[in-house]
Amino acid sequence: MVKHVTSAELEELIKGDKAVFCDFWASWCGPCRMLAPVFEAVAEKYEGQAEFVKVNVDEEEDAAIKYRISSIPNILAFKGGEVKANNLGFVPAEALEGFVQSNL
Repeated sequence: MVKHVTSAELEELIKGDKAVFCDFWASWCGPCRMLAPVFEAVAEKYEGQAEFVKVNVDEEEDAAIKYRISSIPNILAFKGGEVKANNLGFVPAEALEGFVQSNL
């Protein structure tokens, strides 16, 4: 299940051992709304292997600024507390799965 987190919660999560995939989004963003069910489905498939979270850039400006989020949706892959890769814009499930698999 995808959890909505704050900037502080994200910082704690990425310190862990698991890969973290964070969807930076906003409620007014059409592509973000299109990506949401795809992100949920992929998160369900990889439950237990990684953490899947969402950060609303309008509510959590600290995280958006820290990770230089200027376009959304933007999924960042974190491993070992660092950004390993990002996926910008809407992508179909197969592409998002490939992104997740390559960053686990």
